[in-house]
Amino acid sequence: MYIEQIQTPADVKRLSPVELTALSGEIRTALLNKLSAHGGHFGPNFGMVEATVALHFVFDSPHDKIVFDVSHQSYVHKMLTGRKDAFLRPEAYDDVSGYSEPGESEHDFFVIGHTSTSVSLAGGLAKGRDLMGGRENIIAVIGDGSLGGGEAFEGLDYVAELGTNMIIVVNDNQMSIAENHGGLYRNLQELRESDGQCPCNFFKAMGLDYRYVKEGNNVEALIEAFAAVKDTRHPVVVHINTQKGKGYLPAEQHKEQWHYCAPFDVQTGMSAAASGGGKDYGTLTAEYLLDKMREDDRLVAITAGTPALIGFTPERRAKAGRQFVDVGIAEEHAVAMASGIAAAGAKPVFGVYSTFVQRAYDQLSQDLCINRNPAVLLVFGGSLSTMNDVTHLCLFDIPLISNIPNMVYLAPTGKDEYLAMLEWSLRQNEHPVAIRVPAGGTWDGGDTEKADYGRLNVYHTVRAGSEVAVLALGNLFALGEAVADRLKECCGVEATLINPRYTTGVDEALMRSLQENHRVVVTLEDGVLDGGFGEKIARFYGPTDMKVMNYGVRKEFIDRYDVQEVLRANRLTEEQIVADVENLL
Repeated sequence: MYIEQIQTPADVKRLSPVELTALSGEIRTALLNKLSAHGGHFGPNFGMVEATVALHFVFDSPHDKIVFDVSHQSYVHKMLTGRKDAFLRPEAYDDVSGYSEPGESEHDFFVIGHTSTSVSLAGGLAKGRDLMGGRENIIAVIGDGSLGGGEAFEGLDYVAELGTNMIIVVNDNQMSIAENHGGLYRNLQELRESDGQCPCNFFKAMGLDYRYVKEGNNVEALIEAFAAVKDTRHPVVVHINTQKGKGYLPAEQHKEQWHYCAPFDVQTGMSAAASGGGKDYGTLTAEYLLDKMREDDRLVAITAGTPALIGFTPERRAKAGRQFVDVGIAEEHAVAMASGIAAAGAKPVFGVYSTFVQRAYDQLSQDLCINRNPAVLLVFGGSLSTMNDVTHLCLFDIPLISNIPNMVYLAPTGKDEYLAMLEWSLRQNEHPVAIRVPAGGTWDGGDTEKADYGRLNVYHTVRAGSEVAVLALGNLFALGEAVADRLKECCGVEATLINPRYTTGVDEALMRSLQENHRVVVTLEDGVLDGGFGEKIARFYGPTDMKVMNYGVRKEFIDRYDVQEVLRANRLTEEQIVADVENLL
């Protein structure tokens, strides 16, 4: 086997074109074995095998620097830069990150997990190289819809003016996570259909040199193209036409479903997780919105390149028609557009991952909340228990969103409360509203008390007691119930249990009433403590004798963590919380 002989990129350079093609086949086999057992980004890596092999054959990494956009297609790069055991040996599968990681190798230059960044990052490396008198090649790899992000445009706009060595490899597989959207991709289609010769050329219009590779999964064609631009003294785009998921038929035929995969059976392509019962919140949301769309043609659902997040499968997208909009991977545009739709009198609902809404902070503040337009944001995945890569942490949305004036950020405790909040948010016309969609599968628990959410910052006392009050926000309501139950069992304390509902304000009347017969207030939130919900409660009680205990997660970047370990490290287990309260009492 060739792959077993690859210790560094220098070993790739010793192989003939025929051997490089064989190596590419071995890489796909290794990827298939690992991803079927472990899960990970499937389509992006299978489509980039030959291109990555060719990059390392032509260029001299790490002297020449390769920056992968998102870096979810960097598995092959890792295999060729001394980390192949993490793809060949099951016991080593977790030894590397799913993204580029400088701590693993000198061949990685940034920790990258969000989109549209490679051109800007590589442009910075190129400028720094020039300032330092260097001569190395700087290569940015971008694809999977990332060109549609605003930062990608900004980076291209700057690089064109840089006027020095900068090579941009555009991996054109005709896909984002789902299908591509936007006028730019129509031009890419024209370029593909004309073998790069059509007079309308986005990259040339930006002032960039341009080269097209029709067979983007052909090692020899790629080597020829990369060798031609190596050591160039000006910025150039190499546009390669690749097939996402190449080499595994289910992934070639169903590209959207195979962008990322859970462990699966190689023969059938069926995921082990596919047999799980019950609806997820994405499906629940899509079905609810489709029902509402039939009643109200002003309602529109918006996604930024992740339609499956809010349950809009291709079939549901077809049913929604013009009432569904995918703006591509452009959260900033999605938020500003939602504000504009609301200002026009229609009803926008934008569904977005907690980790990705961070990219649109300025639009949330400036375009939406200052203008008080009643758009609705559904924030998915906000929890310690969802994505755990350091680049995809979903722990920061409460401090980010809840501290913007005019925003109402709701935290439902379960399915019924979520749907009730969504119903209210679509009915009202006074506030921009965000809802922190519960994490995990839908369940019938939580607080089901009917409420008028227009009476802002009015919490719900689920159980009235004394001595200790537990304010259990959103996902941690079940933990709050368990804490209250255990306090009664072990301490004889009949604790008050409160569902705060709102992350954006304090129920001052209720908080004052607690001072009459409570000594301790406990806050529970599924996110970082700094700037979070609990600090608002602690600040309210600052001048008083009330003891406030805030439970959440420390502010830090944590990577590929074990959820239970992090809960224990932050004293976020039922036993630890009760022990702390008992000691304080």
